[in-house]
Amino acid sequence: MANRLKENINSRYFEAANALKSKRSRRRIVAYVESYDDIYFWRTVLSEFEDDTRYFEVMLPSKANLTRGKKSVLMNFIEERGRRNEEWEDEVLGRDMIACVDADYDYLLQRATYQSRRVLDSPYVFHTYVYAIENYQCYAPSLHNVCVAVTLNDHRIFDFRQYFADFSEAIFPLFVWSVMLYRNGQYPKFTITDLNRIADPGGFNVQVPAPSIQNVRRKVGTKIHELQRQFPDAKDEYLRTKDDIKALGITPQTTYLYIQGHHLFDTVVSPILTKVCNLLRQERQQEIYHATAHRTQKRNEMSCYENSLQDVKVMLKKNNGYMMSEPFRRLQNDIRSYLDKNTPEKKTEERSRTEA
Repeated sequence: MANRLKENINSRYFEAANALKSKRSRRRIVAYVESYDDIYFWRTVLSEFEDDTRYFEVMLPSKANLTRGKKSVLMNFIEERGRRNEEWEDEVLGRDMIACVDADYDYLLQRATYQSRRVLDSPYVFHTYVYAIENYQCYAPSLHNVCVAVTLNDHRIFDFRQYFADFSEAIFPLFVWSVMLYRNGQYPKFTITDLNRIADPGGFNVQVPAPSIQNVRRKVGTKIHELQRQFPDAKDEYLRTKDDIKALGITPQTTYLYIQGHHLFDTVVSPILTKVCNLLRQERQQEIYHATAHRTQKRNEMSCYENSLQDVKVMLKKNNGYMMSEPFRRLQNDIRSYLDKNTPEKKTEERSRTEA
């Protein structure tokens, strides 16, 4: 226990360190995240809130043993004594020290588990609302821009918005089953891994994408019939879960944002983007090949173009077109509210009222 506390300095340490600085110095707020990839995402999120009075430093929870992941963040800063002392959160996290994590299913579970309560109830834990940062990177309205960044070709040959709305509608009924079973503890009967397998479109054709959606619908229908036989009395609970999910802001057209992020990124979006980008690249190459110019000029132009091409996954990870999405605005509002309540001026006012 003593070693854990030494390694994970609490918020009061950072508050004291900030208090020692001159009044003109900026306040340092430490933000702990799950992995290296999360550092860039949360840096992008938090940069908007930096000014001449404060700045954020985004880092992993441990430099000593290189442990990573959501459980590491929450265990280090919340769960160590959380079950015995509900004030532990305020001792560890606080005004100058926050945790930033993927929502996973914790947002959807709505306090049905201990971890979900810790994530949703702590004023110093911020979550993505969507399943993970990969879901933001795969935000459908921004995917055409990713294709442009990869291929330098702005021709819209595929409707990403419509495809992922259709994909989401296809998996939504089974997604409701998944959330319901995780809420009531029956998830071993149908795991997130099982949902991922069914939510794989399989063969995808850019010109004729409908069969891939039909394939997902077929697999979803088969699994739903199986679950209905397995849980014959679950209709009312299913309908309540469905209504509750919609009340949280998840629609049948946006389900893709709430399935497992790595699966969406690696198995669904990246293969589709790769095929779309290959066609756009070929289109641009054909334009160069058929242009009215001499052979050397064409060769130089082709070389220049090919040297400018980017990798699909690299550009997808750098995609920040999600910033106008509704879940991201909710995340921004949470951080804004935290900062409004935890400025030095607010603390002084609260302390004065308490003393009075």
